[in-house]
Amino acid sequence: QVQLVESGGGLVQAGGSLRLSCVASERTFSSYVMGWFRQAPGKEREFVAAVSWSGGRTNYGDSVKGRFTISRDNAKNTVYLQMMSLKPEDTAVYYCAATTRGHESSWTRVSAYNYWGQGTQVTVSS
Repeated sequence: QVQLVESGGGLVQAGGSLRLSCVASERTFSSYVMGWFRQAPGKEREFVAAVSWSGGRTNYGDSVKGRFTISRDNAKNTVYLQMMSLKPEDTAVYYCAATTRGHESSWTRVSAYNYWGQGTQVTVSS
């Protein structure tokens, strides 16, 4: 059982930046593809970004491309989401997730992920 704990959320003005972190309990952290998703009130959970086991491959949702960067540090069992040029529409609860699915085409799907964190709130004011 992998436990994921997110941190780094908060209130920021439009145009600002935040960095989210997610620490995993699993010693074999490097065997998981890691993803970030978000969910705004009344909306479905949305794919934000994913990173491969070694960090060599990344995938982003269209709405965050060019503004967000996902990375990981396997020595620290941690995945990060650097968010730049934040917009009010980025306001949501952000969730970290882990999967053992190897095919990159599955990384954007909520159903592909086995483990989820409790989420961290990001609020962007206009």
